Amino acid sequence: MCRLLAITSDEFMTPIRALQGLQVMREGYDGSGVGLLLRDLGGPFLKMKRSPILSGIFSDAGLRKLDKYMLQKGFLTKYKISFRLPHTPPAGIPKRDIYLIRAYDYPSDWESLEKEEINNRLMMMRLDLRRLGEHAADMIVFSFWPDTIMIKEIGEPMAIAEYLQLDRKELSARIVMVQGRQNTNYAVDLYACHPFFLQGFSTMTNGENTAFISNREYLISRGFPGYSGYFSDSEVFTHILHYANESLGLGIEAFKHIITPLGKNLLDQHAQAGMLKHLKQSCRQLIIDGPNCVVGCLPDCTLFMIQDSKKLRPGVVGGRPGLYVFASEICGLDAVIPERDKTKDFQPMHLDTAIVRPARTEMLVSHQTDALFMN
Repeated sequence: MCRLLAITSDEFMTPIRALQGLQVMREGYDGSGVGLLLRDLGGPFLKMKRSPILSGIFSDAGLRKLDKYMLQKGFLTKYKISFRLPHTPPAGIPKRDIYLIRAYDYPSDWESLEKEEINNRLMMMRLDLRRLGEHAADMIVFSFWPDTIMIKEIGEPMAIAEYLQLDRKELSARIVMVQGRQNTNYAVDLYACHPFFLQGFSTMTNGENTAFISNREYLISRGFPGYSGYFSDSEVFTHILHYANESLGLGIEAFKHIITPLGKNLLDQHAQAGMLKHLKQSCRQLIIDGPNCVVGCLPDCTLFMIQDSKKLRPGVVGGRPGLYVFASEICGLDAVIPERDKTKDFQPMHLDTAIVRPARTEMLVSHQTDALFMN
C-alpha cells in the first residue's frame, strides 16, 4: 500500500509539514517514489498567479532542448528556482543534472485568447515536451500550469526533502499533496508516481484499480489528447475527474456516481434515479474496481477524499477552520494537527465524499444517497 497526505491551509506552508506527516506513516511505502503537488502558491509566485510554471527534471542536453522549444513558442523565463545540490545525492536517490521550476511570461499573441484555448495550448505544450524527452530520457515533465508546482523523485521522502531543500520559503503554498509510493504493479518510473495532474485537476490513490484497462480505453476513445500516458493504473482517476467536470459538467458530488455507482436498490430509491441510471449506463466503462482511497484537488483548490465500494484502504480527514488534513492514517493527521478536536475526525465510508472547499470553514460530507445539485 501507498500513503497519502494532503493539507489545505489559510496560511502558507512549505512541503516539509506534509512530509513530516507522511514520515510517521513510513511503514506504508518503500522509497520507490515520492510525489509533491503545490497549489495556491506563495513566496515569489504569489504575484504570478496567471504565469504558467514548468516543473520537471532535465539533463543538460534536455535543458538546451527545452530552451530552444520555449523560445520558438515565444515563452520567456519570468522566474526560476535554483537547486544547489551536493555532488553526490543521498543513498537511493538518482543523480540528476537539473531539477527545474520555472515560471514563464506568455507570448504577446496569447493575451487575447480565451481561457479554454490557453488551457488546451498549455496542455499540448506539456505533452509535446514529454514526448520530446522520452527517447533520450533527457526531459521528465510533470506539469506546466499556472499556480502549480510538482516535484517527484525516487528515494526516502525526508532524504529528498533535505537534498532539495524543500523547507525554503520560495516553495510555500496553501495546498500541499504528497504520496509515498509502494511499488506493486509497475517498474519504478517517476511518471507512475502520484499525484497526477491534468488542467488543474489532481488525484493520488492508495490502492489498485483492476478495471484500469476498461477505464483507459473509454477515456482514450473520447479523443481528448490529455487522456494519455498511463504509467499507473491510478492515473485514470485524474482523467475521469477531469471528464466528469469538463465534459459532463458534473461537480465533485457526482464524481462518485460515475466511478462507484449505486446498486439497484439504492438507485431506485434516489430522488434523481432516472438521471443517475442514465449516467451509470453511459459511463459504465468508467466504473472502477478496488480497493482504492482517492484524495484529489479541483482547479479551485477544493480538496476531497473518497473510498470505493470495497472500503479496504484507510483514510481520515480532520482539522479546524483554516486548516484541514487528509491522511491515510490518524497518526499522519496527528503529526500535522495534534491540537484539533479529534471527535470531529471523519473516516469516509463507501458512500461518502469528504470535501473541504477553498474557504476552509468546515468539512462537508456528501452521501451518494443525497440529491445532487448540477453544475
